[in-house]
Amino acid sequence: MKHTLTLFTAVLATAAVQAAEVKINQPFPVKWTITEGIKAPESAYLDKKTGCIFLSQIGAGGGTGKDGDGWISKLTPEGKMEKNKWVTGLNAPKGLRSHGDMLWVSDIDCIVGISISKAKIVKTVQIENAQFLNDVATGPDGTVYVSDMAAGIVYAHKDGKTSVFAEGDKIEHPNGLLVHKGKLYLGGWGKNLQKDFSTNPLGRLLAINLKNKKQRAITKKPTGNLDGVEVDGKGGFIVTDWRAGKIFHITAKGKATEIIQLPRGAADHAFLTDRNWLILPEMLENKVSAIDLSEVVK
Repeated sequence: MKHTLTLFTAVLATAAVQAAEVKINQPFPVKWTITEGIKAPESAYLDKKTGCIFLSQIGAGGGTGKDGDGWISKLTPEGKMEKNKWVTGLNAPKGLRSHGDMLWVSDIDCIVGISISKAKIVKTVQIENAQFLNDVATGPDGTVYVSDMAAGIVYAHKDGKTSVFAEGDKIEHPNGLLVHKGKLYLGGWGKNLQKDFSTNPLGRLLAINLKNKKQRAITKKPTGNLDGVEVDGKGGFIVTDWRAGKIFHITAKGKATEIIQLPRGAADHAFLTDRNWLILPEMLENKVSAIDLSEVVK
């Protein structure tokens, strides 16, 4: 755990300096931006059942701080903040995904279940030996998948039991997760992440079949330090690169095209396929925006 804390402290410590060197390229219309009440937003998620967007906010304590300073916000797709501190009492909440009435959230070394209808934490599942839990995905059967980026493990939780779904360098220390059409998609940070982070390894977009666990690479070449992974509704993907602040459009055949360049901290996004809007938390800029990508996704 000490090594993990050092690793991610180092990443965040240099972020502000390096972000200032980035030449911004955001050529698409911004539909709305929220900055008031936003502190280190990590994940935006559209819950299709309620039509609401949920936003995890780490707060002032950093990504590994067990300080109770994290919370979940609730807003509309049009950018109206319905309730900033919708659910509080979390530490450093990151990935979000729902199944039924339950909104699952990763929180450092546990996954937390929130009743959407009650706006209340109803379940906490401790993941033994977890180092840095990050994104969450849910399967149609209710299985909750969570990535431990530092350890290079994806856990699966179902019916009160937690098991290792995939692990090792072959899954390239995944951050982002997405379940779609029988596959678990993983946005990797690259092999040997813990061994020599100074080399800044890059990961690929990978897919694992949920039934037989066969793995294949969507992007054949290393793509970036991938964070958010969402389908574009046209057979491809919209993917963020947290370290480089890049947004990629990836086709079904794996061709990755950089479409936006932002400061470091482009985090786990939502994508509204009916509008082609990217709902993007910029973690280090303390803001969340809706960007219209209709010119890209056709």
